[in-house]
Amino acid sequence: MLTPQRLEKIDALLRRKQPDLQMFCDNVHSSQNISAIMRSCDGAGVLHFYYSVNDDKALRIHKTITQGAHRWIESQRVDTAQKSAFLQSKKEEGFQLVVTHLDEQAVSFRKIDYTKPTMIVVGNEKEGVSEEVLSLADATVVIPMRGMVQSLNVSVASALVLFEAERQRHEKGYYESARLKEEQIMFFKEKWIRRDMIVRRSKGWIMA
Repeated sequence: MLTPQRLEKIDALLRRKQPDLQMFCDNVHSSQNISAIMRSCDGAGVLHFYYSVNDDKALRIHKTITQGAHRWIESQRVDTAQKSAFLQSKKEEGFQLVVTHLDEQAVSFRKIDYTKPTMIVVGNEKEGVSEEVLSLADATVVIPMRGMVQSLNVSVASALVLFEAERQRHEKGYYESARLKEEQIMFFKEKWIRRDMIVRRSKGWIMA
C-alpha cells in the first residue's frame, strides 16, 4: 500500500489539474523534446497531452527528462489521418486552438486569454505545424525574440506558452478548487495509484 501522505499528494494533484487546458504536438520528431514538453505539461497542471507523428508510431519517453512527469498526465497518440478530425472535434467541444506559428496574423503569446478552454498546438522542429492543422487555428502566436534567431526550441517555446496559461489561470483561482468532477477524480486516482504502485514496487520502494 502507498502511504497516506502519497495518497493525499495524488489527490491534491488531481484537484489542481486543468482538464480544459490541453496540449497537441504536431509531428514533433524528437522524443527528447516530447519528453520535455510532457514535463512542462505536468508542471502547468495539464491533464491531457496529445501527439501525432507521420509514421504513426509511439515515441519513446525519456524518463531521465520527464523525471516521472509522464505518469501524471494522460497521453494519447492521434493517427495522422485523424488529426484534423480530432482537432475539429475539440473545437466543437468549445476549445480554442492556439497554434505557435509565425505569420502576419500572429500575436504575442501573452495576448491570448488562456482561461478559456484551450488546446495549445506546436509543430515539429523544422517545418512547424502542418498546413492542415494551421487551417484550423483560432489564433496563431509567436514568442517575441530580441536576438538574431527567430524561434526557440519547441520544448522551450511550449513551456513558455504553458506557463503563461498557468499564470493567467492562477490569477483567476483555477488551481484553488477542483475543475474535475468527483467521479473523474476517483477514476484517475485509482488508475494512477495502480500505476504508481507498479513503478515504486519495481524500484524496491514498496515491498510486495
